[in-house]
Amino acid sequence: MIQPIQTEIALAEVGAPFKRYEIDLVNKPEWYAPKVNRASKVPAIAYGGPDVAPENPSPESTKLAESLILVEFIGDLYPSSNIVPADPVLRAKARFFIEIVSTKFSPNFMKFASGNPEGTHAALLAGVDAIQDILPDGAKYAVGDQYTIADIAFTPFWARLNVLAQKGIGAYKDEERKSFLKGLEDSKYAKFNGYVQRLLARPSFKSTFHEDVVEEFFTRRFGLAK
Repeated sequence: MIQPIQTEIALAEVGAPFKRYEIDLVNKPEWYAPKVNRASKVPAIAYGGPDVAPENPSPESTKLAESLILVEFIGDLYPSSNIVPADPVLRAKARFFIEIVSTKFSPNFMKFASGNPEGTHAALLAGVDAIQDILPDGAKYAVGDQYTIADIAFTPFWARLNVLAQKGIGAYKDEERKSFLKGLEDSKYAKFNGYVQRLLARPSFKSTFHEDVVEEFFTRRFGLAK
């Protein structure tokens, strides 16, 4: 199972106490679907109710699911963290940034990793272009100097792509990997490269991302580049 890192980054950012329980969806426990998430997907959380073992969730707790919904929920629980911007304009910009990630970047990432003919280095760089185009000049993060849900949404996709490209993991042709890495060296991507370096330097990311897990999962799924 690949870790649902967006939710864990949000929990780390706000400093929320929680109990972590990892579910193997290939061999998921019988209690998970009926007691936590009938869709049998991760991540999911049980909020409220008595303090019980994760494998024995209380019917008194509220069960919630889907990564970005959980990220916003966590931000709403901890408004002082500002991961959900209080300003409605910045909040709208954050959600628009997430839309760009979801439509322009992440689909090309998965096509690239899986060896889909449409998943070329040019398509990946087009996704990078789309993100760089909406990054504010002179700011640290997606919508300004405050780290938000927008950054949390993008970070795992970039971190995984970075591991795959650096390690040569995936069903793509190796020449596509090399062309992508070479393209990123262009000075025109200075703003984007500075942005992602700041994302990967966040303590919340470092404490929740496990490169060895990502490497093992994608190698087993797609193998190595040819």
